[in-house]
Amino acid sequence: MSYNNTNKTITTDRLLLRMFTLSDAAAVAKLCNNINIYQSTLYLPYPYTIDDALSWIDRHEANFAARLMYEFAVTDKLSGELYGAIALSCNEKSNNGELAYWIGEEFWGRGYATEAAEAMLKFAFEDRLYHKVFARYFSSNTASGKVMEKIGMSKEGVLREHIRKDGRYEDLVHYGIIHP
Repeated sequence: MSYNNTNKTITTDRLLLRMFTLSDAAAVAKLCNNINIYQSTLYLPYPYTIDDALSWIDRHEANFAARLMYEFAVTDKLSGELYGAIALSCNEKSNNGELAYWIGEEFWGRGYATEAAEAMLKFAFEDRLYHKVFARYFSSNTASGKVMEKIGMSKEGVLREHIRKDGRYEDLVHYGIIHP
C-alpha cells in the first residue's frame, strides 16, 4: 500500500483508491441503485439516484480537509473502472475510526473489498496514527464479516435487533482491531 498525500490516493497491487469526482456520479448511481447493496448497508437510500450520488460526492473534499471522513473510490489501477467505495471516519477524541465499504454487485467475490480494506487499515494506522479501527455489518451480510476477519479484525460483539430496516430488525455485528 502506498499513500500519496498530494493526490490523496492509495495504491495497492490491483487498485487505486482515489477521491471521487462529480463525473463519477452516474457510475455511483448505477452501482448503488441495487436492492442487494441497499439491503446490506446502513445508510444508502433506495432507489439511489444521480442526485443522491452528487450530494454525497459533494461533501467528500470538505470531510477530508476537516479530518472527519476519508472517502475513496475503489477503482481498477489500470483501467480506472469504478468498483465501489471505502470510507474511514475519524474520531480524534478517541483516536479511532469506523471502516465502511460497498462494492458493486457485479464485482463481488473478486477480493476488491478485502484489498481496499487492508489498504485503509494501513492508512489509518501508519498515516493517520489511529489507535483502533472498527467496522459493523448486518448479521445477514456474512461476506462483509469475512472481509473484516481477513484483514485481521476480531469480533467484539453483537447488538441484537439493533437496526430496523424495511420493517425488520437486523443484528449489528461489531468488529475491531487495535494498532499492532
